[in-house]
Amino acid sequence: MGIIVPVLTLVFLLVTKVSHGASNPRVILVGGSVGSWKVPDSPNNTLNHWAENNRFKVGDFIVWKYDMKVDSVLQVTKEDYETCNTANPLKQYNDGDTKVELDKSGPYFFISGAPGNCAKGEKITLVVLAERKSGGGGAPQVSPDTAQTPSPAPAPGAAHNAAAGLKVGSGWFLTAVVIGLAMA
Repeated sequence: MGIIVPVLTLVFLLVTKVSHGASNPRVILVGGSVGSWKVPDSPNNTLNHWAENNRFKVGDFIVWKYDMKVDSVLQVTKEDYETCNTANPLKQYNDGDTKVELDKSGPYFFISGAPGNCAKGEKITLVVLAERKSGGGGAPQVSPDTAQTPSPAPAPGAAHNAAAGLKVGSGWFLTAVVIGLAMA
């Protein structure tokens, strides 16, 4: 009887982790707050600074909240991004509550459709990480209609977890703890 409870707990945790392995996508608000899609206050406070400090994954959704009467979001090529060319966007959004799925890895380029705003810095490049094909782990479970800020990128040279990639708070970490307790 003494080993049955830990084993059943372990089985439950493994089944729960496996069933949630294909994680729900994250919904990420551009800039981390409503009203971030605007001409930046200073060159040191651009949306690209925010984007560079965050990780975006395939399947995430990025959301812009803005006044549709005065602004829009244009997805453009790298060349149009660099020159702030609004004439031929890949996609155009002007609903004030734009939600775009990041469906492939690589860079995405977005600029403001409001005249002159891109040249003043209202633009963002998002780099989406390639999917990992190794077994295990998944993104955190988040309701798709709840906006969140993605995890910050680790500092260069950050120490790795001694638990071989098991993160505190993840299902696999908890499973490892339960196994350790069951064997103690």
